[in-house]
Parts: sequence; structure tokens; C-alpha cells
Amino acid sequence: MKALALFSGGLDSLLAIKIIKDMGIEVLALHFNIGFISKKDKTQRLEEILSQIDVPLRVLDIRQQFFSEVLFKPQYGYGKYFNPCIDCHANMFSHALGMLESEGASFVISGEVLGQRPKSQRAEALGQVEKLCEGNGLIVRPLSAKLLPPTLPETKGWIDREKLLDIHGRSREMQLKLIKDYGIKEYANPGGGCLLTDTSIAHKLKDLQSHREVVFEDMEMVKFGRYFVLPGGARCVISRNEEENANLDFIHPKMNKIELVNCVGPLGLVEKESNQEDKELAIALTLLYGKTQKEQHYQVRFEGAILERMPYSSKEEAKQYLLQNQGA
Repeated sequence: MKALALFSGGLDSLLAIKIIKDMGIEVLALHFNIGFISKKDKTQRLEEILSQIDVPLRVLDIRQQFFSEVLFKPQYGYGKYFNPCIDCHANMFSHALGMLESEGASFVISGEVLGQRPKSQRAEALGQVEKLCEGNGLIVRPLSAKLLPPTLPETKGWIDREKLLDIHGRSREMQLKLIKDYGIKEYANPGGGCLLTDTSIAHKLKDLQSHREVVFEDMEMVKFGRYFVLPGGARCVISRNEEENANLDFIHPKMNKIELVNCVGPLGLVEKESNQEDKELAIALTLLYGKTQKEQHYQVRFEGAILERMPYSSKEEAKQYLLQNQGA
């Protein structure tokens, strides 16, 4: 008997896997990359966590499919921010259920806890997920199973319902006790959330959606940098540090790069369709956040040319263009 597990790296999904594995069932952990789980690659960290219970990991990149089919048209709407949690969970389950035959597995498990999250882990929401992904009774939630209707693996005797748990609510007291009992030392911090529940990222996505067609590359762009709305309507992004320079240094069909030539500083992005005034302002703002001096000229590479421009007047003045200050 084999099960596929949705694995976030967190406490709950790790415990769910451990409980099922201890019944003598082989488990393959699946981590679905939707583009908003983390700003960094978590693969090595996830493998280290799973090594404690000797379970293999497979990371599946579903970013394009999630962007095209789920992010902007969730059947069950969004949570408080830009998080389509119910549809997102159902989408992951759909992928996992679709892999059962090829992996020789019989059912899917997850670490969801009844009542832990107000949007996606209510009893009604779990039912909506089951309906959306056509789970057909093959989804087991070991931590709360005794509070939920018996699943097919339970009624058929594949797993022992008596060894499943009845955890409910936001307290993780029982989970922390179990982790200690199992001797598990490493796990992702409880309560860690998807980046779509980050206020800044949610606001950027909402702004872009109201401004123009959102493209796949925007999923990466909204995770980094200072985000400006310029007077002519253009959007501009300027990195905060060297790491963000690297993260924003990719080809974006809607944005042009602003690269500093003879001074150290950030990478800037400004929309290709901007008017000339906004482009000039974006260049000046990019220079402002570099190691530059007021009223001195510096070289900038932009739209295939080397230009000489001066930094914007001051960071205090520049704050008026930041997205979070719009309408303030």
C-alpha cells in the first residue's frame, strides 16, 4: 500500500506523513511549487526535514498551470488578501489524485486540521475541496480524521481509523507534543503562510490586475523590490539589494530594465508602454537608490542606449510614488 502526501514542510503535513507511515504504508511526499510558497528554493530544506522519517520528496512545478487556471478565477473566491485557498488546495489534490495510478498509490493525505484556518479548513471548505478535485473519498486528513466522515481507505481497512487523530482548532499543543514524542527536531515554523497572504504582494497583484493584463512573469516581479505608481500611470519596480537585483534580472515582456553603469546600485524595471516623462522619472528613482550624489550625472543603460542622468531629488520626495502611499 502506498500513499501520496501533500507536503508543505510544516509541522502538520510532517505529522500526517509520520502517522500513515507508521501504519506500514509507503509514502511519497509531493511539494507543489505554485510560485508563491517562498521567495527561495526550499527543496534542500524539505529533503532535510523528511530525512528524519525516511520519506522521499518530489517537487512539482505547477506555476504556469496555477497562474493560468486558478489564481485569477477561483470558483470559491479569495481569503482576506489575494489567496484562493480552497481552489488552490483542490488544484494540488487534483494533481496528486492524477498521479495515483502512475505512482502505484492508492490514496492521498494532507496535514490539514479542521478549524485551523478560517477560510480553507472549515468543514464546509474541506467538502468544497473534495467536490472541486473529485476526491471520491480518497483524501485522508490524519490529524482530524476522527472528526470527519470516514474515507474510503478507512472503510476498506487500508488504514486503521483508531490510529488517526481528532485535532481541532488553531492551537498546536497536540502537534508539538507529538513532534517531541516522535523525536523530530526539524520542521518549518508553525503558522508559515503563502506569499499570497502577504499584504504587500496582494496589493501589487490587485494593482496590476486593475492596471493591465497580468502576465506570468509578474508572479516573480511582485515578490521583490519597491513598487512605484508614476504620474503618467506607469508601474516601476526598483530592487532593494544585490539579491533582489539577481531575482529581478530576467526578461519580462511588459517591462524594460534600467541598469546603472558607472555606479553601484539597484536594478530598475519600468513598463515598456510608459510615456517619456515616466521613463525619465523611473531612471531618476533608480539612481536615487544607488550609491550616488545629488545633482551629479551618472551613466544608465536603458532601451539599448547609454544615457547620462541625475538621481531624483530625495528619498523622502520619492515616497509619494510608492504604491502603499497612493491615495494617502
